[in-house]
Amino acid sequence: MIVSVGMDVVLVERFELAVQRTPLLSDRLFTESERTTASGNPRSPESLAARFAAKEAVAKALGAPSGLNWHDCEVVSDGDGRPWLTVSGTVAQAATALGITRWHLSLSHDGGIASAMVVAES
Repeated sequence: MIVSVGMDVVLVERFELAVQRTPLLSDRLFTESERTTASGNPRSPESLAARFAAKEAVAKALGAPSGLNWHDCEVVSDGDGRPWLTVSGTVAQAATALGITRWHLSLSHDGGIASAMVVAES
């Protein structure tokens, strides 16, 4: 059963400028595996913006509770490159409180816009 849905849209240029202005922002928002591809190369600004949108969409699906840790929600990719969510710590606690046991994720970026949609299921 669907518990909630979250969606977020990020302007890639604005996100990229924020990361350039604040060099440690990327470290604060993303885990090491989120910042790099499977081959170890840095992710593109579009890909990072989509991952940020995913984290925001998860927070919205949870009702935007305070105290969520950015690293407690991680976007990982399977062998085919399909994105998945893993949650731990503060995000997992908030999800458990709502009865959420499964996440569905869709990421997209085109025309300078990155977006993400999550569906939280029990």
